[in-house]
Amino acid sequence: MAWIYLSIAIVFEICFALGTNATRGFTRLWPSVFTLLAAAGGIFTLSLALRTLDVGVGYTIWTGVGSIGTVVLGALIYKERITPAKLGSFAAIIGGVLLLKIAAGV
Repeated sequence: MAWIYLSIAIVFEICFALGTNATRGFTRLWPSVFTLLAAAGGIFTLSLALRTLDVGVGYTIWTGVGSIGTVVLGALIYKERITPAKLGSFAAIIGGVLLLKIAAGV
């Protein structure tokens, strides 16, 4: 169940990051409300995942996979460029996530 909570927390993390851009410095009401709810949801579901997972594993996967999702969706939604350096960074993050899951015994 911890991995399900962590997956939900990652979705909230991506929504939070993308929503922050849409708030324009928290000057737009509904994007700001969405962003704050996403942040709260992410922290809450991460805390549920960390009941079982080691904090070093859970938090690192949360931020790493959330970062990848944010870059990919940022490219699709905000037309941000994905460069070769970003692709190399994705590979490193994915490799790290896989090694953390192996280290956690999953």
